[in-house]
Amino acid sequence: MSGSAARLVEEEVIDAVSLGRTATGLLEKLLAEATSAVRARVSENGRLSSRLIEDEQRATHGLAWLATYVFGVRELVHYADSLTAAGTFGPTEQLLVQIGLGEYVTQIFGGIPMSQGEMVRLDDLFVSAETAEAVRTDPAVAALIRGGNTAAARKALAERIRAQGPGTVGDAGLDETMEAMRTEIRRFVEAEVVPHAHEWHLKNAYIPMEIIQGLADLGVFGLTIPEEYGGLGLPKEAMCLVTEELSRGYIGVGSLGTRSEIAAELILGGGTDAQKETYLPKIASGEILPTAVFTEPNTGSDLASLRTRAVKEGQGEDAVYKVSGNKTWITHPVRADLMTLLVRTNPAEPGYKGLSMLLAEKPRGSDAEPFPAKGMTGGEIEVLGYRGMKEYEIGFDAFEVPAGQLLGGEEGQGFKQLMNTFEAARIQTAARAVGVAQAAMETGLRYAEERVQFGKPLISFPRVADKIVMMAVEIAIARQITYFAARAKDEGRRTDLEAGMSKLLGARVAWAAADNALQIHGGNGFALEYPVSRLLCDARILNIFEGAAEIQAQVIARRLLEGGN
Repeated sequence: MSGSAARLVEEEVIDAVSLGRTATGLLEKLLAEATSAVRARVSENGRLSSRLIEDEQRATHGLAWLATYVFGVRELVHYADSLTAAGTFGPTEQLLVQIGLGEYVTQIFGGIPMSQGEMVRLDDLFVSAETAEAVRTDPAVAALIRGGNTAAARKALAERIRAQGPGTVGDAGLDETMEAMRTEIRRFVEAEVVPHAHEWHLKNAYIPMEIIQGLADLGVFGLTIPEEYGGLGLPKEAMCLVTEELSRGYIGVGSLGTRSEIAAELILGGGTDAQKETYLPKIASGEILPTAVFTEPNTGSDLASLRTRAVKEGQGEDAVYKVSGNKTWITHPVRADLMTLLVRTNPAEPGYKGLSMLLAEKPRGSDAEPFPAKGMTGGEIEVLGYRGMKEYEIGFDAFEVPAGQLLGGEEGQGFKQLMNTFEAARIQTAARAVGVAQAAMETGLRYAEERVQFGKPLISFPRVADKIVMMAVEIAIARQITYFAARAKDEGRRTDLEAGMSKLLGARVAWAAADNALQIHGGNGFALEYPVSRLLCDARILNIFEGAAEIQAQVIARRLLEGGN
């Protein structure tokens, strides 16, 4: 690092951690007041009203974003404290925390972007001007707003990033075992994925089976499956860092593990002993590739309106469910061996109560014959990004599933079983988002160093450097709240709030990083030959699947209003 940058570190780094600790307590009280104010606005006769919650979507969804920002501020402070205790809280980490705290606290009072054209402000949440002003002018909060995200601090961090080169900025806060695992996965990604990812994308080609076998050999498909079922029995935190590194290489590769994670969670949480013993070892080894078959045309996130029927016929061991209906946006179904298939087994039960989950086996197909199974047809949905596994619409016409393949052996439990998997799935999606954002930052940084304009590299221009810096800062925030959610899940705590907020923020961070990386590339970024064009397409899906941003905000807000903490 240059002498000027070193002086900047000394002169511009404020005691952000101490200020942030004080500010966190004030912001949590501010969030509590906002929650009470919004709750009063959307309640009738002392009870939450679904109609009013929908009418006040800006307020309710804004509340979810405010809570997410307070969560991010809290975890930045916790991150700093953890590194301080470990003796690894150096100048780079100090700058990440200072800029992150300064920027997020400033946005809380100036406006939080829910999307490119939607800002939520405290008065949208019915917070009184007096309360907002009292918190904003508190010495700790005011100091972060004034001295947190400064031009000098960004310049100092930019110089440190340039000196380091592409890679994770700052200490991620992982122990030696986790860092060793990250190194092993990154080595595989750099050798086997990165050199080919863009070609796979451009050709809309399947990720080669050799890569899938490589993932199986590394234990990716059985990371969190208990050892008694052939898995590695590792915590969700391990799943996060592996997913992040794989997605950094190519989101399709990072997402291959998502199918196994969802299937394993469903079977572990709701399966019979026989189902666990049959399927979990095969999922862990990669012998079985699963796919999730939930979504239907015209229903989207409204699973209560699901119509695909499963009619039970026969008795005893000969009994089968005959499935008829249509599913859409099914990822990697052609090469999958097992479908976790959500169906309606009881048409007399409205909404969620009549839903059940089937473990439906199928033969692997090919492009020439996608679904070589009686009662199954399908057509590919061509997509902008998120390629490598392919998306399909699937039609079922009396497709037979043995009755013994009913998950858990009891009808009517499908929705409950599915909801129990969403925490882990959303945490993993947040990790995918961090990986895509990391790839975008590294791609943007390389180009900004290599591209010379007006006699100097692009990174020399402050607005280009600022883009790289803010990518690094927001990635650090998204990473920390995602790891927090994973650790909480490992502890057996309810984590729907943390998982949802990690996914909500991570998706926005990934899109911003990809968009800014493309902007750094200028016209070249719009050319298909440049990998940044793929990253933009891949990042866009993160705000849609596993709960669109609007649905995610609705779920978070509902939980907060019901008294979640």
